[in-house]
Parts: sequence; C-alpha cells; structure tokens
Amino acid sequence: MNARTTLAPALGLALLVGAIAPMIAGSPTLVDTAIVIAIYGLIALSVGVTYGMTGLLSVAQASLAAVGAYVTAILSANFGWSPWLTAPLAILAPAAFAYPFARVVTRLSPLALAIATLMFGYAFDIAVREGGDLTGGYIGLSGIPTAPGVESPIAYYALAWGVVIVAVAGYTIIRQSHIGAALRTIRSDALRASADGIDVPHLRSVSMAIGGALAGAAGWLYAHHLTYLGPESLGPALSLSAILMAVVGGVRSVTGPLLGAALLTLVHKFIPGQEVLGIFYGSAMIICLLIAPEGLTGLLSRGWRRARHRSTPVAATSERQEINLPQHAAAAGDRP
Repeated sequence: MNARTTLAPALGLALLVGAIAPMIAGSPTLVDTAIVIAIYGLIALSVGVTYGMTGLLSVAQASLAAVGAYVTAILSANFGWSPWLTAPLAILAPAAFAYPFARVVTRLSPLALAIATLMFGYAFDIAVREGGDLTGGYIGLSGIPTAPGVESPIAYYALAWGVVIVAVAGYTIIRQSHIGAALRTIRSDALRASADGIDVPHLRSVSMAIGGALAGAAGWLYAHHLTYLGPESLGPALSLSAILMAVVGGVRSVTGPLLGAALLTLVHKFIPGQEVLGIFYGSAMIICLLIAPEGLTGLLSRGWRRARHRSTPVAATSERQEINLPQHAAAAGDRP
C-alpha cells in the first residue's frame, strides 16, 4: 500500500483547512459555520462507512451522535468530568451499542433495517425527554463546559477539523485494507462474500460500530461547541439530512460526504424557510439520483477524466500512427 496515496485525501483536506483559516478568522459567524460543517461532515462520513462501503442504510447516525453527546454532557455538566476524559467514552459508547444492535437488525431486509434504525432514533429521543434531571428532559442540558485549551472559536475550528482529518485518514486506510475489500464484497453480493468465507454478520456489525464511533466524535464536538444539548439537537431529522449530505456529495468516496455536508449546510444558512428548504432538499436528492448517482465527487471525477481525454495531443496520436504504418505495411508484405 502506497502511504502517499493512502494519506492523500487527509493531506489535501489539511492544506485546505489551513488555507481557509486565515480567511475566516476575523468572522465569528464564518468560523461557527465551518465548525458546524465539520460536525455534520463527521456524521455524513459515518453514513459513508455504513451505507457507502457496506450497503447498510442506517437512519440512526445522528442518534448515535446524540448518544456520544449525552455521555459527555452528563459526565462533564452533572459530574464535573473534564471533556478530555469524556472524549474516549463519547466515542466508544455509541460504537459499543452499535455492534450488538447491528447483529440483530442487519439480518432484516434493507427497508426493515432502515425502519428499525429510525425507530431507535425516536426511542432514544423519548428516553432523553423523559430522563429528568439526568438528561435535562424537555428543557435540555445547559452549562456544558468547553474543552480546556480551546476556548476561542478559531482554536475549536482547528480541533474540529483536526478530528475530521484524522477520521478521513483512518477511513481511507480501512477502505484500502482487506477489511474494506471484504465490506465492499458484502455490499455487492453478501451471498458470495459468505461463500468466500467472510463473516458477514460480524463485519456488518463492525461497520456499524465504526460509523457509531465517528458519530460519537461528532456528538462530543457538538456538545462542547454549543455548551447546550436538547432533545431536538441531534434528532432523527438530522439523520435523514446526513444521508442526503452523503448521497449528494458522493457516498462511496472518502471526501464526498464532507463535500455534501459543506454544500447543504451553506444552503441551510442562506435559506431560512423550512418549507423552501424541504423543497430544495427533495429536489437535490431527485436530481442527484437522476443526473449524478455517484454524487458530486463522481460527477467531478468523470468531468476530469473527459477533460484529460480531450487534452490528449493530436500530434502525438498522429506520430504514433505514422510509426505504426511501416510495421503494418511490412506485415502486409510478408503475407503470402
């Protein structure tokens, strides 16, 4: 495996994040938007792991992020834990739940799987609302501390996108490993994968656990960025938006979910009306499925290949043809 090729998406993203930082440092609004894009991008990236790489349509990714968010919020706001100490728990808790949950629901048909994961989101939402003082109930939890050492907005921008860059690097390594190859085989043909000796239920559950860990990291960033967490913060509606982000950007590419998260978050900022926003989201999904089923990254990749094909020098092609002409002539002369 070529290390340079493996880390190329993460390195390119790091350069882009570093180049954008000086441009937005003077605007708290832009910095806040960039942080939100990073958080939503992590949730969309978890969709890329479960759906894009494995073919499992989970509608619970934002709810898994809420699990991580409430773990860190409860421990830091109610019990005084440092956010740095709660970070591993916020990441591991949704992953630890997602694995056994996936062992049960991945046996279902794709539609039943989507419904089951959606129902988990609503069940968790009810549990949060009825959680009393522990979860804040309908009012929510306030007074969540910020992470020590990253109190300024631009510092939190660096932290959030640093987490995204690490996640992209890890996701790329997994995709290019034998585990990624096995997961793609499962996505294409689970029966063939099982016949080849792949433990399909286990790897599907591992994929859900990895997606849960990414979502948990997003939940940790969300809780300590806003310093408030309510039942509506990371609900099932955001899970649907995350799926749309991943599909529009390119669910089967590494950077596609991040591109979709950036695009739809910016659109959400400039379109205040919920009705108009819903029309736009629905239209974007239909157009994407009809025109660019591989998402924007797939569309850009095809355009780049066509541009390279058209830019092939005609002179070089003619030269190759002239070089081959005598060979063809000699071959023709040798025939009886």
